[in-house]
Amino acid sequence: MKKLVAYFSASGTTKKLAEELASAIGADVYEIRPKVPYTRADLNWMDKKSRSTLEMKDPSSRPELADADARIAEYGTVFLGFPIWWYVAPTIINTFLESYDFTGKKIVLFATSGGSGFGHTREALLKSAKGATIVEGGLLNGRHSAAELKSWGEKF
Repeated sequence: MKKLVAYFSASGTTKKLAEELASAIGADVYEIRPKVPYTRADLNWMDKKSRSTLEMKDPSSRPELADADARIAEYGTVFLGFPIWWYVAPTIINTFLESYDFTGKKIVLFATSGGSGFGHTREALLKSAKGATIVEGGLLNGRHSAAELKSWGEKF
């Protein structure tokens, strides 16, 4: 069965990693994009009124997607990447998971982070992907060779 690397990237860090991972494991790539792109001000986590802060304070927040054409049915395994925000995945990841049927799929989570760990990310996403198996792949910070990424991806 085919593999997909789906990712959300606010600053480009996760995008670069996702593209390198997809190349290393022979997977297709899909970018999860918000309908309203995030600005630098939106991403200022120190501003209690910034868009990202308000979204993350509200667990029911579901930022709208720019599109819904990921063709999830074609894939058996989905590597799902994102930056860690407030110790969990950004709420747009919940939007993505709730927009498709992941029944019977394996979802392997990977993330980039400026300092925080995965926290309860996996548990927080389980309700959004009913019928899927979600595996915490881990943080993939820093530079990784194609061989390292291939070896990492083959574990799943």
